[in-house]
Amino acid sequence: MTAADLRELAPEWVQPISTTYRGWTVYELPPNTQGIAALMMLNLMESYPLGEYGFHSARALHVMIEAKKLAYADMLRYVCDTRFSQPPVAAMLDKPYATRRAAEIRPGRAAHDVRPSTFDGLTNSSGNDTIYLSVIDRHGNIVSLIQSIYEGFGAAIVPPGSGFALHNRGALFTLDETHPNALAPRKRPLHTIIPGFMARGDTRIGFGIMGGFNQAQAHAQFVANIVDYGMDIQQALEAGRFTKGTFSGADVSIEALVPESVRTELAALGHEVTTVPPRTGTFGHGQAVMSDGSGVHFGASEPRHDGAAIPEASPQELRSQN
Repeated sequence: MTAADLRELAPEWVQPISTTYRGWTVYELPPNTQGIAALMMLNLMESYPLGEYGFHSARALHVMIEAKKLAYADMLRYVCDTRFSQPPVAAMLDKPYATRRAAEIRPGRAAHDVRPSTFDGLTNSSGNDTIYLSVIDRHGNIVSLIQSIYEGFGAAIVPPGSGFALHNRGALFTLDETHPNALAPRKRPLHTIIPGFMARGDTRIGFGIMGGFNQAQAHAQFVANIVDYGMDIQQALEAGRFTKGTFSGADVSIEALVPESVRTELAALGHEVTTVPPRTGTFGHGQAVMSDGSGVHFGASEPRHDGAAIPEASPQELRSQN
C-alpha cells in the first residue's frame, strides 16, 4: 500500500437495497456488504406465519435458523465488489424466488448442507473492533452508522504518528481465482458491517447489531421481534437470540434466554445446539432509535455491552449545568 493508493480512494454514496416484510420496508447497504443476506432471510421467513408460531417457539426458531443457512449460502456465493462483477441482486431479492427457496426448509429436520456452500479462503470472525451508533435529532432525521477495523486491533499495524490501527478486512477475500470475491488489487472484499433502517408509514427505525457475520442474522431477528411479536425497540434488542457462526453443518449457538424446553425441541430436530449464557458478546451488540411520527423519539441500547441510550438535554438542564 502506498500513499498514491490512499490518494486515489474516494467515498461513495450508494443506493440502499430493500425488501418488504409484512408491510414494513427494510433497508440495507448493497454488495459488497452482507446486507442482502438479512433481506433474503426476511423474504424466506415471510413464507411462514412466525407470529402464529409464537415468540421463542421451536417452530419459529427452526424456520429462522434454516432461513439463515439458505440466505448466507447465496450471499457467500455472489456478493463481491460490484466494480469487478455484478451480483444478481434483483434475482436474489425476488419474492417468487424466495417462496421457492423457502420450500426447501424441512419442518421436521435441520439441514446439514445447504447449496451453494462456503468457498475456500473465507473464515468466519465475530469481529472484535466494531462500533455502532444510531442518532435521531429533534426533527426526526436518523443516522445509522457502523465502523470497524475487523478483528481485534485490525492488522495490528499503526502507521507512525497516526494514532490509529489499519484494518484487516482483506481477510474476507477468497483465494479461489474463479470466484467473484477473489483477491485482486484495488478491490473491496465481501464486507460484514451493515447499518440498518426499517419503516412503515410514519414509523422509522435506525438500528444496527455488531458482530461479524452475526450481523445479518441478528438484523432479521430484530425485525421479526418488532413485526411478528409486537415488541418495542428495547425489547427487540434484549430478546434472546441465536447465531450460527459457521457456513455449513447444523451447529447453532442459542442464548440461555430462550427456554430450555425450546432448545431441547430444536436439538430433537437435528440442530446441534450450544447454549450460551445471557448477555455475552456472542450475539452481537445493538442500538436503535425510532420516530413514530408523533414528535416523540425513542432510543434503545441492549444490556449485552456498555452502550447507552442518551437523550438530548433539555434547555432547562443545559441552563442548570451552566
